[in-house]
Amino acid sequence: MKKVLFITGTRADFGKIKSLMNVVESSKDFELHVLVTGMHMMKLYGSTFKEVKKQQYKNTYLISNQHVNEPMCSVLSNTISIVSRLVNSISPDMIVVHGDRIEALAGATVGALNHLHVCHIEGGELSGTIDDSIRHSITKLSHIHMVANIEAKQRLMQMGENEQSIFIIGSPDLDIMHSAQLPSLNQVKDYYDIGFDSYAIVMFHPVTSEEKDIYQFTTNLFKALESSKKNFIVIYPNNDSGSRMILDVIQKYESHMNFKMYPSINFESFLVLLKNSEFIIGNSSAGVREAPFYGLPSINIGTRQNARFRGKSVIDCDYTESAITRAIEAINVTEFDKSTWFGEGNSTDLFSTHINNENFWSIPVQKVFVDLQ
Repeated sequence: MKKVLFITGTRADFGKIKSLMNVVESSKDFELHVLVTGMHMMKLYGSTFKEVKKQQYKNTYLISNQHVNEPMCSVLSNTISIVSRLVNSISPDMIVVHGDRIEALAGATVGALNHLHVCHIEGGELSGTIDDSIRHSITKLSHIHMVANIEAKQRLMQMGENEQSIFIIGSPDLDIMHSAQLPSLNQVKDYYDIGFDSYAIVMFHPVTSEEKDIYQFTTNLFKALESSKKNFIVIYPNNDSGSRMILDVIQKYESHMNFKMYPSINFESFLVLLKNSEFIIGNSSAGVREAPFYGLPSINIGTRQNARFRGKSVIDCDYTESAITRAIEAINVTEFDKSTWFGEGNSTDLFSTHINNENFWSIPVQKVFVDLQ
């Protein structure tokens, strides 16, 4: 029985890879271990470790890796120490990490230095900020790559990765978006005490290279939202440097009748709210990934997703109040074709097929750079 360690640090990555964890947990050939850290362990961001605990995985480790506003480089150091000790304790056969977060970089670093298979989910993508550097670093530390599409695969091959170690499975969160097991809109509204008949979703994260301007950018956004007279469900930002300034602006609108604020929302509930919203606005990847899959219009503000693929349903604008206001006014009810850029919604089945193949486990941990022909 092979031991597989998943690392989750945020509400977002857990929502995306939960179905993959379930495949491992339910298999007689694998033993699942889950490290829960990062934002999950922070009360300010909703203590979302509780969502992981609800899954009742047999081997779950709840370990805090940071305090509020701790520098990202310090958090990386803390997390490497945590993962290193855990790996030494349980001796996993593979570490699975997702995306471009500090926790994933720590997991890939520990795996590479211990000559353990590291499987990276959704590498090879572009966003346009420091996230790209982190994501690509994780790629070079990983031995197995499960990517969303052919474009991501080609980028990994450009980076010298062996084609035989790259598997196209799509984006796992799309499987959940397809699910018939999602709660109803009324159930979600009742649970989160949402009385709006119509609403849009706001998710605005810090861009670390623009930290000195984040407070003004956020102020511009909320002034534009307020002047629109629409209703908004606001979900707190991630915990990157600068998030405190975004939260300072958000808190000014806590009692505003057109705003409902949430540190976090369960991933399945978020998808239901997203699907039934007028649009999503901010700089979250949900605006250029999940929203287009539903054919939902979105407004993408600023530089955070600059290099990421976007469909016709995405409106880009800068950080000024006037530009954001124009973008809101430009939103219409036109139905867009649903995007399949990030997969068809069968990622979990593809993941299961690959990890149950003996050849998968024979991929070498001694990496060799493959030059383009």
